[in-house]
Amino acid sequence: MDFLDFHHHKQNKTGIYNLDFNEKIPSGNFSAGLHPKDITENWKSDFEKIKGISLSKNCLALGECGLDGLIDIDEKLQNEVFQNHITWAEEIRKPIIIHCVRRFSQILHFKKAKVPLIIHGFNKKENTAKELLDAGFYLSFGKATLDNLSLQKLIEDFPVRKMFLETDDADFDIAELYEKVSEIKCISLEELKNQMWENLQKVINYG
Repeated sequence: MDFLDFHHHKQNKTGIYNLDFNEKIPSGNFSAGLHPKDITENWKSDFEKIKGISLSKNCLALGECGLDGLIDIDEKLQNEVFQNHITWAEEIRKPIIIHCVRRFSQILHFKKAKVPLIIHGFNKKENTAKELLDAGFYLSFGKATLDNLSLQKLIEDFPVRKMFLETDDADFDIAELYEKVSEIKCISLEELKNQMWENLQKVINYG
């Protein structure tokens, strides 16, 4: 069984490819969304385009989308655009891959969404992870896991059924990450691989 790379930026990988805005729809599985950095005054028409793309059979999720506290885009506008993603995701019954930077307390306000919510590239503190887990979010872990000891400690106690593994836009072999996490959690590589695919099926066919 192949390694599931939950969220990535290279089309030749097995998992969910992050489709950039204005990019041609790929033949493999992908996600589509309006990243906070791509929000402009024309966001409504841009989002209509996202809605059309997201109806593709091989579009498995909306995103990445969310909230970013480090960019010069109005916070209220970011919230509005993110809420539009949630509303649409609920209508077409697809999960959401969330980009969140310094806005985790605000992201928690959206926990009542009726679709699975997955925070990608999580590398924050254990208490933040616990708050998100308690609110029903999934967390996807990336390259930082390989050498961040506090993140490794977090993963040690984090339920494997609520997590994913990803390369995001980093250039490394996802197998390294699986090997590290299987070691941290004291489970076999095969068991971890199977669980990641099982988690994917659960968020895609939720309910």
